[in-house]
Amino acid sequence: MGKNLKEAMKMLEDTQRRTEEENGKKLVSGDIPGPLQGSGQDMVSILQLVQNLMHGDEDEEPQSTRIQNIGEQGHIALLGHSLGAYISTLDKEKLRKLTTRILSDTTLWLCRIFRYENGCAYFHDEEREGLAKICRLAIHSRYEDFVVNGFNVLYNKKPVIYLSAAARPGLGQYLCNQLGLPFPCLCRVPCNTMFGSQHQMDIAFLEKLIKGDIEEGKLPLLLVANAGTAAVGHTDKIGRLKELCEKYDIWLHVEGVNLATLALGYVSSSVLAATKCDSMTLTPGPWLGLPAVPAVTLYKHDDPALTLIAGLTSNKPADKLRALPLWLALQYLGLDGIVERIKHACLLSQRLQESLKKVNHIKILVEDELSSPVVVFRFFQELPGSASDPSLKAVPSMAPPAVSQERNSCDALNRWLGEQLKQLVPAGGLTVMDLEVEGMCVRFSPLMTAAVLGTRGEDVDKLVACIESKLPVLTCTLQLREEFKQEVTATAGLLYVDDPNWPGIGVVRYEHATDNKNSLKLDPEGEKIHAGLLKKLNELESDLTFKMGPEYKSMKSCIYIGMASDEVDISELVETIAVTAREIEENSRLLENMTEVVRKGIQEAQVQLQKANEERLLEEGVLRQIPVVGSVLNWFSPVQASQKGRTFNLTAGSLESTEHTYVYKVQGSGVTPPPTPSGARTKLRLPGQKPFKKSLRGSDAMSETSSVSHTEDLEKEHPGGPEQDALEVNDPKASQEVKQIGALQNGAQHQEVENPQIRKPGSRDLRFIYPVNSHL
Repeated sequence: MGKNLKEAMKMLEDTQRRTEEENGKKLVSGDIPGPLQGSGQDMVSILQLVQNLMHGDEDEEPQSTRIQNIGEQGHIALLGHSLGAYISTLDKEKLRKLTTRILSDTTLWLCRIFRYENGCAYFHDEEREGLAKICRLAIHSRYEDFVVNGFNVLYNKKPVIYLSAAARPGLGQYLCNQLGLPFPCLCRVPCNTMFGSQHQMDIAFLEKLIKGDIEEGKLPLLLVANAGTAAVGHTDKIGRLKELCEKYDIWLHVEGVNLATLALGYVSSSVLAATKCDSMTLTPGPWLGLPAVPAVTLYKHDDPALTLIAGLTSNKPADKLRALPLWLALQYLGLDGIVERIKHACLLSQRLQESLKKVNHIKILVEDELSSPVVVFRFFQELPGSASDPSLKAVPSMAPPAVSQERNSCDALNRWLGEQLKQLVPAGGLTVMDLEVEGMCVRFSPLMTAAVLGTRGEDVDKLVACIESKLPVLTCTLQLREEFKQEVTATAGLLYVDDPNWPGIGVVRYEHATDNKNSLKLDPEGEKIHAGLLKKLNELESDLTFKMGPEYKSMKSCIYIGMASDEVDISELVETIAVTAREIEENSRLLENMTEVVRKGIQEAQVQLQKANEERLLEEGVLRQIPVVGSVLNWFSPVQASQKGRTFNLTAGSLESTEHTYVYKVQGSGVTPPPTPSGARTKLRLPGQKPFKKSLRGSDAMSETSSVSHTEDLEKEHPGGPEQDALEVNDPKASQEVKQIGALQNGAQHQEVENPQIRKPGSRDLRFIYPVNSHL
């Protein structure tokens, strides 16, 4: 018994243990993602997965994205990341010597290339990270007790960081978040409003702000200047800013794309002054076309302890290995290769500037053309009688409503132009941006894109050709906008919708009978009408493009009319829209009411037929209704009863008698159907001429053409000419009769006059037929 009990307990324990193991495996396998289950995957499958993630699935539509031109220098930079991971496995002594050599070489090369003598370098992946470290260094330098007392020192004397109004967006917020400072520690310095560039810092106003902060007990800490603003590439007057910073003991930091020109032989004085600043941030990756290369912040400071506390230097070998990709790429390119790439980008910008100066209706916004490799341009056109171009206004709030409306129109057209150029010339690397004063503009910055996209001089020429090809469309559309607005406003049933974001001729909405003008909600009936209207307009096969979408600031449907490449008859376009929409509304209303009309018509027909049967019963009598007696009576005295019925006229919506049909054996209608809505004017279109196109000749020319064709037809009918058809009138009385014939009324088509004394030469007799209102 004991042996059997032991075996039974063992069997139960084994079963329970297997169950727990199976449940455990199920739980574990359910928690682990699919790619990690099992014994792993091979390298081919992993690389295939990476490729699918990079390029997308085959079912997805390919997206037109910019493809980087990764040359050999790019492969060298990418190789640096793999070598960095391999080098980190070396022993500590070899790793320390190698990383120190890489860091010192790269720092020396960059300082020599960009003319920043005796500087140190900090390599970082985030471009703004270097400036945040510089701010920490400035805080530690100006606040000696900051390490001990911390925030209490800053509370007693708040630091102030000065940023230009033209600085890149989000820079001030990023610095406050990284440094733990409140937003009042930032001071936004406005740009010039009266003299100089509108994208350069106002130095006089800056000095006034610094004096005010000192009087309030604050500490001016750091000033961020621009050598090429993020928007239009303008350079601040760095020389004067440096003097101001030395006067008030402020740290001067410079950043911008124009710092790349320091590597060239000729450098403008405004950019060359940046070599005297306390620190600067360089981005050699996009300048030289190097992917995954860190940005560099060069600075000058004598205290290594403070730089270590601020995070600008590090004892970790991994931090020093950040410079390895750039160390390899700089050696591969050499000084000539570096200068050649930067010079090529500057030549591209100059080439575009010179070409755009010759193009009408294109305004270049960069004023300092010699020192800025950035080209910013926009389309503008001053219409007759309109306000001047809004880009010339210094204060947009003071502009009149006409200028504001004209600016919105130009902004929409410039946005369209930028998007079109980006699609047609992807190697140009264009960017569409919205400036506060000028409005929507297109920017060409080859220093940031040429090395990556492989932009060449042919691409610039293609870009200029595309701009010239789009100008007729832009000018024609802008001229037709106001005419379209006036025509729509003057047309009953149409509402002009002012959409500042639409670049086409305009937006129009049809107001149907039950349209609630005060409501902003979706209108199903209006959407149905506009959908049918869109279908009808697209069937016309005109050069205009039509689309339907929600109204600006509401959910109601509208018809959006696209760009016009040629002269468009706006009156015909608006009239066609109004007539077609009205016809669609009437047809839809007829279909909706058809069921109710037919039902009421059937009921009325039944009532009338029942009344007719009662009248027939009274006329024939009761005896004729008895089967046998009625047959005998009808045989002796037949009744001539007429066929009476009813027909329902769908056009008129009324009942009519069928007596006319049985009598005359013809089915007719007594009511004429209403005419189809049509325009007030019927335009004669030449063969092959598309809708909404203006004729080459006016209405006078058309009437002249009709007269000429009518004369040619008369000459074909009478080829002999008027001399051969001349009449001999021998009798004065006959001549008087002819004059009386000409005075007859227009009611008769022809009048016949017989007179033996009116003869043609060589004819015995003449029967004269005189058509009224024609030439005798």
